Amino acid sequence: MPPVDQHLIERPLASETLFRGNFLDARRDTVALPDGGTATREYVVHPGAVVIVPLLDDGRVVIERQFRYPVDRVMIEFPAGKLDAGEDPLVCARRELLEETGYTAREWAKAGQMHLAIAYSTEVLHIYFARGLRQGERKLDEGEFLDVSTATPAQLLDWSRSGELTDAKSLSCLLWLQNVLSGAWGLDWQAFPGNAPTPAG
Repeated sequence: MPPVDQHLIERPLASETLFRGNFLDARRDTVALPDGGTATREYVVHPGAVVIVPLLDDGRVVIERQFRYPVDRVMIEFPAGKLDAGEDPLVCARRELLEETGYTAREWAKAGQMHLAIAYSTEVLHIYFARGLRQGERKLDEGEFLDVSTATPAQLLDWSRSGELTDAKSLSCLLWLQNVLSGAWGLDWQAFPGNAPTPAG
C-alpha cells in the first residue's frame, strides 16, 4: 500500500466464517480503524472469474441470455465464468468461451480487471477480448441453461440506455469495447492457431 494511503488502512484483528458454500464463503472480521476504534466487516470470499468480449469478423459480438436467480430475471451478458482452484485466467477464459458458446478464438488479449462489489466481495474479474472466432459445439455444465446470440455494439449501447442491459460486468466491458473499437485503447493480442482448450469435467 503506498505510504500516502496509510492513514486509510483498516487492519484485521479477528475473523470468523459465517457460511461455507460450494464456491463462496461468507466471513465477519473485526478490524482496527485508522482512528484507533474497531468495527466489523462482513464480506464474501470469491475465487475470481473471467469475462470475455468475443468479436465476430462482421463487427457483431457474441452475447448470452441467462436467468439469474438472485435478481429473478433473464440477463443479457458477455460470456463469463469462475476460476477453478489455481487456474490461469486466460485458460479459464478459453475454456468458458468454448463451454458456454461453442466458439474457439484464434487470438486473445487481456484487457484488464475489475472488482465487482468492493464493499462486500473479494471477487476480481479478468476481462479478455477474443477474435478470429470459429463456432463449434457447446459443452454446458449440468444444470446450466443459456441462449447464445449476437449483437452490434450500437445495440448494446441502446440496451444499456434503455435498462435492458444492466449487468455490471457487461456494462464495464462495453466501455472497453467502445474504446478498443475507436482506437483509443490498444490491446496486446496473442495467437492460438488451431489450439482449442479442453473443457473441464
